[in-house]
Amino acid sequence: MNKTNNMMNGYRWIILGIGVLAQITFSIGFAGVSVSGVIMREEYQFTLTQVGFVLGCMGLGVALSEIIWGILTDKWGDKIVLIAGLVLMGCTFLYMAFFCVPKNGTYPDYRYFGGLLVLAGAVGGSVNSSSGRAIMSWFTDNERGFAMSIRQTAIPIGAAIGSVLFPYIASQNGFDAAFKTITGICFAVALVVAFGLKTVEEDFEKSAKKIVYDGEKSPFKRLSVWKIALAGGFLTFPQMAIMTFASVYLTDVYSMKMISISMLISIVQLGGGVLRIVTGKLSDKYKNRCQLICLISIIAGVAGIALGIATNQNIYIVTILLGLTGLAGNAWHGIAYTEIAVVAGVRYSGRALGMIGTTVFTVSFVIPYIIPYILNVFSWSGVWVVVGIASLIALPLMNEFRRKKGVGINA
Repeated sequence: MNKTNNMMNGYRWIILGIGVLAQITFSIGFAGVSVSGVIMREEYQFTLTQVGFVLGCMGLGVALSEIIWGILTDKWGDKIVLIAGLVLMGCTFLYMAFFCVPKNGTYPDYRYFGGLLVLAGAVGGSVNSSSGRAIMSWFTDNERGFAMSIRQTAIPIGAAIGSVLFPYIASQNGFDAAFKTITGICFAVALVVAFGLKTVEEDFEKSAKKIVYDGEKSPFKRLSVWKIALAGGFLTFPQMAIMTFASVYLTDVYSMKMISISMLISIVQLGGGVLRIVTGKLSDKYKNRCQLICLISIIAGVAGIALGIATNQNIYIVTILLGLTGLAGNAWHGIAYTEIAVVAGVRYSGRALGMIGTTVFTVSFVIPYIIPYILNVFSWSGVWVVVGIASLIALPLMNEFRRKKGVGINA
């Protein structure tokens, strides 16, 4: 019995490691496309508004599919959903490499390009619910914040890699080579999932099924779960605004070189990843997930508004405020995803993670699409003030949870 328990304890870290790897893979593609707006505008001859639409399309795809993948994960299990999503995302990018790149002076229509990115996001987004549900099932509540934060750290790590790798390959070898690179990564990680989970799952399938909770009605019918999901959506404003339009902003206003911009965004992503682990560990120790989310909301809101006020000031001040806004926008994910899954109960964690994924990636689509319109009316100052105000809206949504104890079902 002790030997079996020890093997199960080891297996949960294997689960976490594979979840991290899958999440990194999705994030490389998602962020790689998102930060390539400047290159895309030149190579594809898109207008700024068209670039904004295209950059948000992967987020739209994820938003449209997250709840569906959450339900399927609860029904089919993590492994099948992970493999299906990675393979289908790889196939989508492979198709784009051959049929959606500029050739001989002809350029793909931005709606066709965006539609394929919607598809890539819809299938690749399966990684979010499936890997998260596995972690919620195998870790107890005094470790979930840390474990989920490690998994969520994979997103900025992947984004840091994608922020440098994808635009570099696209600028040096063309978008076809960049899309093929993402395809190869997707297929390789799908094989890791297929072979890495197979024998261990067979040994511990029955034991894993015991770590499931009964009770609680569907999270779709619970306002408390929706409030956490909406808070996550509003806290996505600073993250996505920095990821998609910081490069355009710094290029147009300060003529900063692309390599410097890529490095800045990478530092923000990596720093955000470190903060996710720190906040996850703190939340496990002090049981203060909601308080930390509220604090992050305040920091992101104040920094965003300050950036709006200082938009045309010294480049060093602007860079610091951009970094602070981006760091706060990347710091909350692990604890918020843990909180919503705990409140919903592990039995429905796939659905709950799908709910917050839906709000997060809906905003991921909306932000790059509406920023050009805000820019036309209010300039860059208006853009960053809107980002700051949106970040602060998460505060009242989460505030009611700060005084509640014992919400959800704990192991």
